[in-house]
Amino acid sequence: MTADPPVPPPPSRPAATPEQALAAMDDLIAASMVGQQEMAQRLGLNVSDLTCFAYVLQAGENLLTAGDLATRVQVTTGAVTGILNRLERAGYVTRRPDPEDRRRVRVAAVPSAVARVHAFYEPYYARLNTLFADYSPAEIAVLTDWFTRATGLAQAYRGELRMREGGDG
Repeated sequence: MTADPPVPPPPSRPAATPEQALAAMDDLIAASMVGQQEMAQRLGLNVSDLTCFAYVLQAGENLLTAGDLATRVQVTTGAVTGILNRLERAGYVTRRPDPEDRRRVRVAAVPSAVARVHAFYEPYYARLNTLFADYSPAEIAVLTDWFTRATGLAQAYRGELRMREGGDG
């Protein structure tokens, strides 16, 4: 029986302050916003529509309702109805009756649209996966926790701003 080869130590990371982390996050957000705008234009969509379609893709076979999408994007159900109308006209989604409640519909991605979107995003996601490979499982866990918690903070803050301004969407 041979012993497993020793696991190399994780690479050292440069020290950083919270201010430097916030600046790096701001840079990532700005690059992502511009990138999403460019992707949406290439796909013939606007950013809100692309965001909703991304949630439909993320749900996979667990088809979302319009209410589910409204909650995830934090818009009114009326706003999400307009988004779904545009996505359906553009050939990205179809609506299916909910088998448990015929008054509701579920949103399904159109396979050809999925293929179009994947063609744009797969090379980028492959590069991100290569980047993630530079991190240990423990570091990936920290990154995932941070992304999840930061998303929750961002959504809560948006809700607070809407409440202060008296709006709901």
